[in-house]
Amino acid sequence: MRETLTRLRYRLVPDHVLGEILAKNWIDNAIPFVILLLTLSIFGALIPGLVTLGGLGGMSAQFGELLLVVLAMTIVMLGGGIDLSVGSVFALSNFVTLALFNMLGWPIPLAILAALACGAAVGLVNGFLVGYLRLRAFLTTLVTLIIVRAVVDMLILAYAVKVARPSTRSAIWDFISFDRVFGMPVSLIFALLLAFAGHIFLTRLRPGWYILAVGGSRRSAYNAGLPVRRTVAMTYVVSGMLAAAAGVFYASRLNAAGSDTGVGMEVLALTAAVVGGNSLGGGRGSVFKALLGTVIVLIVSNSLIRLSLPTGGSSLVLGLVLLAAVAIDVKWLKNRAKVLSRVYVSPTYMKLGRSPDTAEHSGSPYAVNDRLKNVELIGLGEIDGPEDPILDAQGNLYSGTRQGDIVRFLAPDYTRKEVFVHTGGHPLGMAFDRDGNLVTCVAGMGVYRIGPDRKAVKLSDQTNRSWFSVIDDSRMRLADDLDIAPDGRIFFSEATIRFDMSEWMVDALEARGNGRIICFDPRNGSTRTVISNLRFPNGICMARDGQSFFFAETWGCSISRYWFDGPKRGKREVVIPDLPGYPDNINRASDGGYWLALVGMRTPAFDMALRKPGFRKRMVERIAPDEWLFPNMNYGCVVKFDESGRITDCLWDRSGANHPMITSMREDRGWLYLGGVSNNRIGRYRIPGADPEWTAAASYRGEKP
Repeated sequence: MRETLTRLRYRLVPDHVLGEILAKNWIDNAIPFVILLLTLSIFGALIPGLVTLGGLGGMSAQFGELLLVVLAMTIVMLGGGIDLSVGSVFALSNFVTLALFNMLGWPIPLAILAALACGAAVGLVNGFLVGYLRLRAFLTTLVTLIIVRAVVDMLILAYAVKVARPSTRSAIWDFISFDRVFGMPVSLIFALLLAFAGHIFLTRLRPGWYILAVGGSRRSAYNAGLPVRRTVAMTYVVSGMLAAAAGVFYASRLNAAGSDTGVGMEVLALTAAVVGGNSLGGGRGSVFKALLGTVIVLIVSNSLIRLSLPTGGSSLVLGLVLLAAVAIDVKWLKNRAKVLSRVYVSPTYMKLGRSPDTAEHSGSPYAVNDRLKNVELIGLGEIDGPEDPILDAQGNLYSGTRQGDIVRFLAPDYTRKEVFVHTGGHPLGMAFDRDGNLVTCVAGMGVYRIGPDRKAVKLSDQTNRSWFSVIDDSRMRLADDLDIAPDGRIFFSEATIRFDMSEWMVDALEARGNGRIICFDPRNGSTRTVISNLRFPNGICMARDGQSFFFAETWGCSISRYWFDGPKRGKREVVIPDLPGYPDNINRASDGGYWLALVGMRTPAFDMALRKPGFRKRMVERIAPDEWLFPNMNYGCVVKFDESGRITDCLWDRSGANHPMITSMREDRGWLYLGGVSNNRIGRYRIPGADPEWTAAASYRGEKP
């Protein structure tokens, strides 16, 4: 009864949803959003009419100006720096605009361009000193703050009265100063449009990605060949122009230049950027976070003024807000991975059938032997991670590597090798189509086709998204193995939608059914999910009827068959329900059967742990990942089965010296080629009595069984 209740509890309660929500990038916005709600609640109660259209509308002009300055601070912070000179640039731009328009009578477009140029010039100085000369951003921008502020103060002392008296009128200036669009001031419209453009820039354009990469790790960005110095300098130039634009709108609104203009603006901007969730460490943040922080700081600062706090009270509150925001940022950045590791992995109940006996002389079809003891070794120490070796029509041997290459060993002796193509990811399952193109699943990248010209072409890297999935499962994370139907459709497995290649073993702790089988149809370029909720689907092999395929569920320790065409279309049945180990790739054999790799063997301890999800959850929460109980992946074998699921042959390397981990095997011309995702060699075993003329290509063409 207890086990039944446990099974029902984990079937009905979606524990994994919390971890998936916390893993989303937008979850960082939850904290500033909660702060915004608290701000509105507290000050709305203290100040009547604050949380109304009229109350918030009165701050709209200030909001546009402050948002531009916050965006200026944010763009520099994302690049890993800080700009304390934004307030001084704001004041300089305000004075230059008024002086050129009111005092010298310049046309307003030229006056605005000159003001922006002044801001860009200050930003260029900061960018050159910080980006190219590698001076400290804090001290450098503090110096420019002082210098520019001193220049502004001297100019105001000499020309304050003259710049405040307009000598001419301009319809453009009047429009910027007084008109509203859709009930909003021009400054706010401009700031929002610029914020939208900034979002596109940071998330969709290469220079924006460079900024985030440089802010995340300058050393890594430099090693990757990114223009680090130019990128850093560019952020300061953009910052100067944005702060100058804010100064232009301030000039249009007040038409005055005073010694207190822009004083403390850098503190407001920094507070808003950090309160919104932009990291002081760089590389993490967004325009939306800047927008949230601007709203919060503007409401707080205006409310404190209306509450008539004593001198210094407003600055004290803003300082405390900044301190709290910094503390939250540091703590969240430091502990987010720990929180996710405790919540994201969500084990569920799973009960496997009885494991067949594998003891030597037991009479079991899986009985241990030593037939793989003396296999030939190809590329020993020259290849890393040959997950799924395959041969072409000329007998050349291909295999993927952990470095992202597909290596070709040249027939007939396989002593010479060359890099056939570099994919950028780890190539896993592979198959040749009828035209001789090599089709492969690349972990984290999708399905690719490599032609004889050695050019890799992406076929698909996304499928239809599930209606009720929290994570974006349209993107492929771990495309694994594939096979090609007679009509050209490519069926491939995606082992898990929740974990990457480096974490694939963690999926075993969940045993949740995170995998799926997907079909890519080259006739119309469509990709769709065929079967969902599979426990780490792995090997796929077309049956000889041309209407179905076999597939393995690694954690389910079973082999199933699915009909994608014909009278049984859509039907699925289990062919081998209980294997003694964890199945991986499946490929055809010359006698009409199918070869199957067992990548590891079941153990009583882990089989029992699968029935105790609470135990696995406590294990994940309380001990280090390198001490977690995982399935045994250090010992495996190769078996052969027929279409009814009967085991007809079994091959072991008892000592595990040559092939401790076998993920795939290919029969070709009387030989069996063995691969392993953790091995550094490819094995070659002579199959007694096998057809020396048989190849997989001939079998798929119908020329051989």
